[in-house]
Amino acid sequence: MMHREFTCQRGQIRLRSSAFRPAEGERFPIAVVSHEFMANRLFTMRYAKLLASLGYAAFCFDFSGGCIVGGSQGKTTEMTVFTEMEDLKAVIRYAKSQPYTDPDRLLLMGCSQGGLVTALTAAELGGQVEAIILFYPALSIPDDARKGSMILAKFDPKHIPETMRCGPIKLGKGYAASVMELDPFSVIPAYRGDVLIVHGGADNLVDISYSKRAYDAYRTSAETALKAGEITAMPQIVFHKIEGAGHIFTHPNHNRDAVKAVTAFLDNR
Repeated sequence: MMHREFTCQRGQIRLRSSAFRPAEGERFPIAVVSHEFMANRLFTMRYAKLLASLGYAAFCFDFSGGCIVGGSQGKTTEMTVFTEMEDLKAVIRYAKSQPYTDPDRLLLMGCSQGGLVTALTAAELGGQVEAIILFYPALSIPDDARKGSMILAKFDPKHIPETMRCGPIKLGKGYAASVMELDPFSVIPAYRGDVLIVHGGADNLVDISYSKRAYDAYRTSAETALKAGEITAMPQIVFHKIEGAGHIFTHPNHNRDAVKAVTAFLDNR
């Protein structure tokens, strides 16, 4: 496996990133992996390495303003789900420009908030994305904002402060305000490619019901599109529950279960 550290640009912001690919071969399908809220690319590097071992040129990166400790530029007070979508699209553009990648083959993977970002971006990019993998996707974020309780940030949703503490980081008003009117389930079904959703049965941060609802939304949309002749074949849409797993698969058995689900999903494509 080959590994390279690099930076790419989203406007004036530099994004610190890592790339992995098989040591042999000329052009590889692309996989871009997005990390969790307050985490960094080290949390998702294991999945980038997994995808590289399965034949992908895999990229992971630090979101701008989305890390407690990260290598990308940008302030936490300027980070929103939508700025992270722009970060992801910048990395996709970079990945497609590399001589060792096939720009017509793209897989997106996201974890927690990175899962929401991935799902929304896939809906926007449509047919440019062959498959998405969502690990414990934080589709609850808009509901949390409307309740005034976003992980460790508590606020009056009718009077959102300009800044607010969320544990070790400071968030800006836009983090909550930008998603107040967002209904992910009316947006994400616009993507009609292959989908794998993996969620822990004991997740107490993002309830598994959000992933079940996403699975139903993707299936219903695809079935409707198939009947209408908008697509010619039913995509692979898989929901995998890991019993006893919480948010982020830290237990070795849970991580192995998740890896098996990814491998089986990609083997069936």
